[in-house]
Amino acid sequence: MFFEENYETMSRENMSKLQQERLIKMVKYCYDNVPFYKRKFDEINLSPSDIKSLSDISKIPMTEKSDLRDNYPYGLMATHMDDIVRVHASSGTSGKPTVVVYTKADLDMWSDCMARLIIAAGGRKTDIVQVCFGYGLFTGALGLHQGYEKIGATVIPASSGNTERQVMLMKDLGTTALIATPSYGLYISEVVKKMGLTKDDLNLKIGMFGSEASSCEMHAELQDKLGLFPTDNYGLSEIIGPGVAGECACKCGMHINEDHFYPEIIDKDTLLPVADGEWGELVITTLTKQGMPLLRYRTKDITRLITNTCECGRTLVRMDRIQGRSDDMLIIRGVNVFPSQIEGVLMSIPEIGGNYEIIVSREGYMDKLAINVELSNSKLLDNFAMLEQLVKVIKSKLKVVLQIDATVSLVEPQTLKRFEGKAKRVTDLR
Repeated sequence: MFFEENYETMSRENMSKLQQERLIKMVKYCYDNVPFYKRKFDEINLSPSDIKSLSDISKIPMTEKSDLRDNYPYGLMATHMDDIVRVHASSGTSGKPTVVVYTKADLDMWSDCMARLIIAAGGRKTDIVQVCFGYGLFTGALGLHQGYEKIGATVIPASSGNTERQVMLMKDLGTTALIATPSYGLYISEVVKKMGLTKDDLNLKIGMFGSEASSCEMHAELQDKLGLFPTDNYGLSEIIGPGVAGECACKCGMHINEDHFYPEIIDKDTLLPVADGEWGELVITTLTKQGMPLLRYRTKDITRLITNTCECGRTLVRMDRIQGRSDDMLIIRGVNVFPSQIEGVLMSIPEIGGNYEIIVSREGYMDKLAINVELSNSKLLDNFAMLEQLVKVIKSKLKVVLQIDATVSLVEPQTLKRFEGKAKRVTDLR
């Protein structure tokens, strides 16, 4: 089933032609309407007329998150304020949020993109959808909310927090689709158990999880504990919010709505394109956005593109699960470590719960990696020999994946901090 079949199943030749037409038009639009881009182009003697094909995109200077902060709040806006119907923002490390703006056409496009991904994941008009993202300036909640409304589903804007009430609403209102971060989804499963309920007391069928990186193993945990089909979706507020890409029912990569968002994969150090299928940093150009279009935006997310045909029938290129962020990557004793690698190991071990904490410190000149891990059952604490063996297994598996040693501490269930929004797993004390 498709939402916009003509775009979702378009031939590669026709898709490339459409992208090229839209890119050429978008470059001129940005040059004529955004002083920032006119200045960037003029500095390198680049004219919009120099962009004649998709391959010419490499001539365009990249846009970084710092550019949005430096032009706070409306410096990258391409339209008059009278045309703006909504403002969103994401948190910023400098104290100022990253502000993004939307025209009515932008919201319509966003809803259509989200509707495509919902249908691809298995969402339907008959769903009762509980949105457990926080509302407000965050794009996640309203993005998925309006996408489900677009297909005619029933939406419960529950927001985040008050988890026992969330579970009550799920049970009493017959929720079939859950929208949340994967870490909050696992916390919901703990509260379900605490309330004396099981997954069979709920009517959950599908979960659309996002806003933080997750592993295949975490999805397996969500499926086992909540009895739903978990899918991943991807987006970022600077580009549009959720709706950039998402998994279909085949779960073999996230289909990118590439008629609206042109993807590139580059080497994060050289900024040059990588070979087809290789891992690197995702760079996105908006092809149709009016309010605040971005050219070659560096997402800092590490992934790869998958171009072989998907069994679902969609021809849209796919992006692999996010391995991590180039700016979140930990360098420990000279080794690149992504938190998602650690999560993948931990979630594959049945005795381990869904919560963990990574602490990086330095003793003298030596980096130390410590991981606090919750057990799945407090009764395991009674068997010291088993705990010793479990620590050895975890350390061994981590060594295979990370190529460095880590200190592992097992703690009682539900003793580490819980998160209703994005989980903060890493504490770097160096």
